[in-house]
Amino acid sequence: MTDASAIRGARPDTGARSYGILIVDDEPAILESLELTLGSDYRVHTAESGEAGLAILEREKIALIISDQVLPSMSGVEFLEKAIEAAPHAIRMMLTGYADIGSMSRAINEGRIYRFITKPWEPEEVRLNVRRALEAFELATENTQLTAALADANERLRAENLFLRREVERRYGFDKIIATSRAMDRVFDVMEKVSETDATVLIVGETGTGKDLVARAIHYSGRRKDARFVAQNCAALPDTLLESELFGHMRGAFTGAHADKKGLFEVADRGTIFLDEVAEMHPGMQVRLLRVLQDGEIRPLGSSETRTADVRVIAATNRDLRKDVEEGRFREDLYYRLRVVEIDLPPLRERKTDIPLLAHHFLDIANGKMGRKIQGFTNAAIDRLVAHEWSGNVRELENEIERTVALAGNESAISVDMLSEHIRGATPAMNVSPEAFAGDIALSEAVDALKRNMILSALAETGSKTRAAERLGIPRQSLQKMMKRLALNDS
Repeated sequence: MTDASAIRGARPDTGARSYGILIVDDEPAILESLELTLGSDYRVHTAESGEAGLAILEREKIALIISDQVLPSMSGVEFLEKAIEAAPHAIRMMLTGYADIGSMSRAINEGRIYRFITKPWEPEEVRLNVRRALEAFELATENTQLTAALADANERLRAENLFLRREVERRYGFDKIIATSRAMDRVFDVMEKVSETDATVLIVGETGTGKDLVARAIHYSGRRKDARFVAQNCAALPDTLLESELFGHMRGAFTGAHADKKGLFEVADRGTIFLDEVAEMHPGMQVRLLRVLQDGEIRPLGSSETRTADVRVIAATNRDLRKDVEEGRFREDLYYRLRVVEIDLPPLRERKTDIPLLAHHFLDIANGKMGRKIQGFTNAAIDRLVAHEWSGNVRELENEIERTVALAGNESAISVDMLSEHIRGATPAMNVSPEAFAGDIALSEAVDALKRNMILSALAETGSKTRAAERLGIPRQSLQKMMKRLALNDS
C-alpha cells in the first residue's frame, strides 16, 4: 500500500502554482474517474478527442498530458506527437489496455512518453505516478530557467569582458605613455614595429621608468591582445616556487603541493608573459627558461610529460645584462634569446621636457582620487620639478605629485613650498657652459636661463611654437609671452 503522506506530498504547497492536467479519452467514465482521482489536487481539463485536446492546449497552461492509446479520429501517439508543438515542456503519459509493442515503441520514441498507465489502475498508483511526473516537469522547468539565466549571465559576462578588454586596451595603449621627448620618440618607434610581431623583447631601464607599462602596451597593441597578459617578478620568489609559478606542478611534487596547478606559461597560452627582473633568476631557472624559448615546451614540477606553450615572452631588467654575462652571472645563450629586440628606456633625467606633461597628468589623477580641484603648478614649482634628478624616475615623480596633492588642502595651485624639501633644494640643470654663470648670479636669472634653454630646445626639436608649447606643457599664448619677456625673437 502506498504511503498516504507520499501521496499528500503531491499537492502543491500553499501559494505554489496549481498544475494543469489534460486528460484525453473517448470514454466518459474514464474521464470522470480520473477527474475524481486528481481533481482535488490539480486543475483537471478533459477532452474526448485529440482535436478537442489540442484546442485546450492552445488556451491553457498544461504541465501533464494523459492520453488514451486509442482515440476516435487519431491515435493517442499521433495526438501526443502534435501536442509536442503546442506544449513542448509538458510531461506525457499514456493509458493502455493491451500490449502492442509496435505502438508502445512509437509512443516512446516519437510521442516522448514519460510513463504508461495500464488499465485497470489503482487510484493511489495514479496519484503517485502523477506526482512523480510533475516533479520531473518542475525539475525540467527549473533547468530550463537556469539554462536561460546562465545563457543570459554568459552573454552579460561576455559583454563585460569585451568592455573590460577594450578598457584595458585603452588604458595601456601607446597614447597612455605620456612623452613627447625625442628619446621617447625612438622608443615608440621600436614599440610600434615590434608589437606587430611575436618577437621576444628585452626591456632595459632603471627602476621606475615604466617597463611594465611598455610591456603591456606592446601586448595590447598586437595580435595577441585578446589573450591573457600575465606578469611575474622573478625576484619575488625563491627558485623552487618560481619554477612552480611559471611551469606549474603536479600533486605531491613537493611539500604543500596538494593539487595539480597550472603554471603562468599555460595560463598565458596564446598570450604574453612578462618576466620582470629576469636578471635575478638563479642559474637553474635560467636553463629551464632557455628550454622554453628554444623548444616552446614546458614541464611541470613532478611530471615526466612536456607540454607546448604558445606564449610571447617579454622580459625586463634594471641591470646591465651584458656585464652580468661577462662576469658569469647570466647565461650568454639566454641573454641572446631574450634580446631579440631590446628597448632601452631612458631615465627621466634624460627626458626633462616630459616632466611638465607627466606632472600635470599625475595631478589630474591625484585630483580625481582625492577630490581636489588643484588647477596646476606655479612656474617656480615646474622649474624645481624639472631641475630634480629623479633617481626613482617616473614612479618617484608620481609619488611626489600624489603626496603634494594629499597635503595641499584648499590650494588652487602647487607652489614650490608645497614640494618635498629635497626637491625644493634642487639646482636647475643648465645645458649651457659653466662660464655663463661665473661669479655671482641671482636665482631668478638662473631660472630664466633654464627657461630660455628649454624653449630654444623645444623650438629646435618641433619646428613650431604650437608643438613646442605642447612639449613644454604650457599654452601657446604663455609661450609667446615668455619668449617676449626673455627677449627671444621669432627667428
